This record gives sequence, structure tokens and C-alpha cells, in this order.
Amino acid sequence: MFGEDEKLNADTEKNFEKDCHICDAIGHEIKAVNHLMHRKMLESAAKNGVDKVTIMHGWIIAYLYNNQDNDIFQKNLESEFSISRSSVTNILQLMEKKGYIKRESVENDARLKKIVLTEKGISIKSSIDKAIISNEQEFDSVFTPEEKQTFLFLIRKLKAGISGNNTVKEK
Repeated sequence: MFGEDEKLNADTEKNFEKDCHICDAIGHEIKAVNHLMHRKMLESAAKNGVDKVTIMHGWIIAYLYNNQDNDIFQKNLESEFSISRSSVTNILQLMEKKGYIKRESVENDARLKKIVLTEKGISIKSSIDKAIISNEQEFDSVFTPEEKQTFLFLIRKLKAGISGNNTVKEK
């Protein structure tokens, strides 16, 4: 009736259901925290007058602002935020449409387009900073400094392991 592999998979699933509760699953907890943090960040953004900017737009604007001395390309954003090429493309198209960024050709390779903040993007940066700082202070208040460092080390280790880069340095 069952092949050996099918029986093994069925037994594994039964043991998972019996021995493991969804509340003990790392993925479940991360997803739940992500939803809570997202909701909190939207509230904070609205209080700081940036309710028309998505949270990812805010992070990208902050990243671009903090890296104005460097040429930033789409691949940098893919790597920095661990999001797919198609997602970054869609985000950048919307940000460009809203007037927060522009793409400029690079002298040595016309195919490459660096991403640059516009005056509009720069003008909302301080409001975004207020929202980010407010949220980070609230998130930090949950942990002692040692717990925060441990948490960051572990979450970065998980991120590196999932992405296939198993090297994480403890700060």
C-alpha cells in the first residue's frame, strides 16, 4: 500500500502533528511578529505624515539617503533587503512613478541604471527617520542590550542559513 518513502513521510507528518505545535514553529513566530511590526510601523508612519509611503519605500529611501556617496543599483537593493528581482523592479517602478527616485545611466555602461533620490524623496526622509526611530526604540525596549545582541545574532544566522551563506559574525 505505502512505499517505504511514502510510509516514512506519513510517519513524519503524524509525529509532527503529535509532537510539534504550530506555536513552537520559528516560521510561525517570525510571520506573526512581522505582521505586528508592520502594523506598528504603518501607525507610526501615519503619525509622522508619511502614510502615503509604503514601509519598504521608507527603508529604501533611508538606504539610498545613507548611501548617497555610492552608486546604488537594483542588485544592491535585492541583496540588502533580501527581496527578489521582480519585487524590487515593481517597488522601484512605483517609487519612480511617485517621484521619490529616478534612474540614471552610468557613464561606463549605458545598460546599468543607478538609483538616485529625487528632491521629493529627500524631503520626506526626515519624516521617515522619525517613524523608523520611534519604532526601533519601541522594539529595543523589549530587550536588554545583551538580549538584543543575541537576538540579532540569531536572526542573522537564520537569514544566512536560509540564503545559503552560513557565515555570520557576532558583533
